[in-house]
Amino acid sequence: MTSNASHETDNSPLRSICREVRRRVDAFLKSDPPTEVLRTTQRQTRESIAVIEEALARYPLHTLSLSYNGGKDCLVLLVLYLSCLATYPSPLPQSLQSIYIVSKDPFAQVDSFVASSSEQYHLDLLRLERESMREAFREYLEDGGAGKEVQAILVGTRRTDPHGGDLGPFSPTDRRWPAFMRVCAVLEWHYREIWAFIRHLEIPYCELYDQGYTSLGGTKDTHPNPALLAEGGNGAGNLAVDGKRYKPAHQLWEDEEERLGRD
Repeated sequence: MTSNASHETDNSPLRSICREVRRRVDAFLKSDPPTEVLRTTQRQTRESIAVIEEALARYPLHTLSLSYNGGKDCLVLLVLYLSCLATYPSPLPQSLQSIYIVSKDPFAQVDSFVASSSEQYHLDLLRLERESMREAFREYLEDGGAGKEVQAILVGTRRTDPHGGDLGPFSPTDRRWPAFMRVCAVLEWHYREIWAFIRHLEIPYCELYDQGYTSLGGTKDTHPNPALLAEGGNGAGNLAVDGKRYKPAHQLWEDEEERLGRD
């Protein structure tokens, strides 16, 4: 493929998955949703696409990366990123550069989902286990690092996350961090909209969310959300590792309850 080949003639595996994702996203945006939450999710989707398209206009693709850990927020971000790349005018690489900063004491289920979804969506995913995210990003971006050319990283931070309150769609890191632009394309999404998007588009997600987990970290600081405990802990619901039954994550509604299962 020559460098001036258009996206219409690009039939690479990555472009094909991007087109399929774009078809599903477009169908959602053209639909007449039956609920208010789906209508607000449509609006959030359009606004996020505009942010990602601006990032693609600002930065050459080889200078963009994706922070991906298999969680619900960055999963929505990934799907929207792929959707935007369906019509990207230049040839796409075989896979998209991305980084997985592993939580301390990671869940096997999370690792498994990250591996399977990275293959499905053609991510060139660098896995880094370090003491802190700051250290991991510094190693990733330094001269000689895998991301040495990266200028901007798409991140799945939402407004209600810790340290998300002061961010904008494009937020440079502060002086304590390695320098890069954080592209926060799902910043304004609410918890219920994340799940409305995932479920409406039938996007596969990590199985832990069906066991009452609503925010995923490591095995020692993450537990099923008590707000989703089935009546008496043994009613209708899915069995979690603590031996109790919980309703799935999508049945939680309020942002303020999302992190009740985190220490």
